[in-house]
Order: sequence, then C-alpha cells, then structure tokens
Amino acid sequence: MKNSIGLDQSKAKLLAEKMNNVLADYMVFYQNTRGLHWNIKGEKFFELHLKFEELYNNLLLKVDEIAERILTLDATPLHTFDDYKKASSIKSAKNISQPEKGVKIILEAFKILLIKQRELLSISEEANDEGTNALMSDYIREQEKLVWMYSAYLQK
Repeated sequence: MKNSIGLDQSKAKLLAEKMNNVLADYMVFYQNTRGLHWNIKGEKFFELHLKFEELYNNLLLKVDEIAERILTLDATPLHTFDDYKKASSIKSAKNISQPEKGVKIILEAFKILLIKQRELLSISEEANDEGTNALMSDYIREQEKLVWMYSAYLQK
C-alpha cells in the first residue's frame, strides 16, 4: 500500500522512525551548540562565539526541514525534550567553556549525524524516496566540509 506521496507505507514508516531519531540528535546538538555559544571563554572567544552562532542557526533550520519531512512521510515528528533525550545518541554537554573541548563536542556530534544520515541515504534510496535522499545528501556534503574546518581548528 502507498502513502500520500506514493511511497510504500512500511518503508515510509521506517524512514520516519529513523528521521525522528536524527531529529532528536539535531535538537540535542542544537542545544549543546547554544550552550557552547553562551559559555565559551578564552582568547578565541570572538571567533568561536560567532562560529557557534552560525552553527546553531543552521541546525535550527535543519530541525524544521527534518520535522517537515517526517510530516510529509505521514508521521508525527518528536517534539518534547523527554523524547529527544530518549532518542538521541548525542549526549548533553553542560557548562563547557574550553574552546578545544567545545570543538571536539561539535566534531563528535557531526560524526554521529553523518553515520546516521548515510544510513538514511541507503534506506531512502531503497524506498525510492528522492525527497529524503536529497535532503540527507545535501546535509552530508555540507557537514563533511564543516568537519574538515573544525578539525583544522584543533591542529597545532
């Protein structure tokens, strides 16, 4: 049986479940990045304060796109902090003010997201879901570049 956008319902359900998991990761990542933005200290304050703001604004846009894609797949996006905390593989980062530690937290979150988004690429390809596939492909390309840039920051 097909859903409202012509995808197999069982495949769309699996995609929505995986997307909800990624949505939870994005929400925790977003909140961690806000905390880093607020609490970062040291000689690189101005540079990282701005970079973290750019990042959390970008993450917030992606949260909305992912939630809307879940709705398009005829499912309900997670929308409570309790759900996010249960479903997320990214852990909360509290009271981080050291620049190097903050950047490492960002890189670990990207690693988790990239692995999950590649899995979604595979599943969406099998389901013939070009919408989810294109979204994940765009995110992966953008985030691989960000990983390179944040990793360069850590090099001495």
